[in-house]
Amino acid sequence: MDGYGGDAAQRAAEGSAAQRRLLAVFNPVAGGNRRARFDAVIAALKDLGAPVSVIHTESRGHAEAIAREAADAFDVIAAAGGDGTINEVVNGLPRKRQALGIIPLGTANVLADEIGLSKAADVVARSLMQGPIKPIHVGRINGRRFVMMAGAGFDADVVAGVSLALKKKLGPLAYVWQAARQAFRGGAAGCTATVDGVVHKTASAVACNGRLYGGPFIAAPKASLADETFEVVLMRGSGPVNIARYGTALMMGVVGKLKDVDIITAREVVVEGVPGRPVQADGDIIATLPARISIDPEPVRLIHPA
Repeated sequence: MDGYGGDAAQRAAEGSAAQRRLLAVFNPVAGGNRRARFDAVIAALKDLGAPVSVIHTESRGHAEAIAREAADAFDVIAAAGGDGTINEVVNGLPRKRQALGIIPLGTANVLADEIGLSKAADVVARSLMQGPIKPIHVGRINGRRFVMMAGAGFDADVVAGVSLALKKKLGPLAYVWQAARQAFRGGAAGCTATVDGVVHKTASAVACNGRLYGGPFIAAPKASLADETFEVVLMRGSGPVNIARYGTALMMGVVGKLKDVDIITAREVVVEGVPGRPVQADGDIIATLPARISIDPEPVRLIHPA
């Protein structure tokens, strides 16, 4: 037991395949060959004798509503989609009770990559039914939970410009492509990030809850889901040349080594700038400036690879 309560749902979630009653919340518009991969996971779960139900999402926000309304009947709520689907399920998941599972299907599955979860159907199924349940610390931005990262400045401007069609075509590289396009449109207004009370002028501020950003790219090597802190990445330069440098460094895993990039360990970030400018979390625009980013007081119980 991990110390988050002793109700029947939690005890069942810790048990065997026959005890974990699983609901898969499936986003049919997530990127990639999603339908075939999803069906393969469900088939593998049934081979394990797992009691599994499936609900398809119908619109943005539906996964959150499903998780909130259906959770009492299940021990595990599995987000079957990309990072946006995971974000919605986390925001609907009741506190201290059901475990979060992942069926990675989307354009980017940063959380799955972060915990080392393979996309192989048999591995995913076995992990959902037998994998250890460990608490992770998630963030809050203007009252809404996020899992992997939240950012403002040109970081969020890039996310705002990435269409679903582009994500389906290029996968995680869609963000790199959009960053290049954004760079040659000229520099955008910067922002002010107050990091644990210290004010920083910057072009972009990203609170990283894990090492990875936008896919397999390492942005904050020291960040950990187990910690009650963020690694805040401040990219101070603006304009086409700097944005191109940051994008290249990110793909190479060395963005933190640039002289005009600072990475600061912190518990709270307040970002201010042009009112109404977008703020992203887990790869979707979920708020506008000003934004307060902090650690959520309640951990999420996440199923890790078996």
